This record gives sequence, structure tokens and C-alpha cells, in this order.
Amino acid sequence: MPRSVNAVASRARRKKILKQAKGFYGKRKNVYTVAKNVLEKGLTYSYVGRKLKKRNYRQLWIARINAAVRAEGITYSEFIHKLSVKNIGLNRKVLADLAMNEPETFKNLVASVK
Repeated sequence: MPRSVNAVASRARRKKILKQAKGFYGKRKNVYTVAKNVLEKGLTYSYVGRKLKKRNYRQLWIARINAAVRAEGITYSEFIHKLSVKNIGLNRKVLADLAMNEPETFKNLVASVK
């Protein structure tokens, strides 16, 4: 009896990988083994990138808040501490947005915690 290979499933598996590799350069887009390796690496980078994005945005928000509160004569760490003491529950994203787009409101907030 001849050996049975599940050609339908294996072709579908390869097609899925090659479809995801669409737009890659050279053999990376049409040679299955190369595309599989490159795609795996790319997916790893995208996973790590999603974590790094959160870290980078937090860094940016802190830098913006720090710049805005130093203009008011207070440091970032003092500002965050005074916010927690006064039970003001604004996160860094909102604080950075206020500092950038609503400077008057932010000044009032800094004055209220001083």
C-alpha cells in the first residue's frame, strides 16, 4: 500500500506561511523554509516591540511631566508624591496630555498640590 501523505494540510500550512511573508524581499517571500525562519524572527520582534512600546510611552510621559513641573519650580518625584498624598488618581498619560495641551489646567493642578 502506498504511503499516505496529507498533502492538503501541508500545502495549507505552507500557503499560510507564504501568505504572511508577502511583501518580503527576495527568497524571503517565496521559498518556504526561508520565509518560515524570517517570519518566526519577525513575529518575535513584533511581540517584543509591543512590550517596548509601553515602556517608551511611559518614558515619554514622564519626560513631559517633568519638564512641565520643573517650569513650576518642583521636581517630578515631588509632584508625583504630592499627588498620591492628596489622593489625586490621574495617571501619567493624562498628566502628560494636560501638560502638553492644557498648560493652564496643569498649572492649576500643580498649584493645588504645592
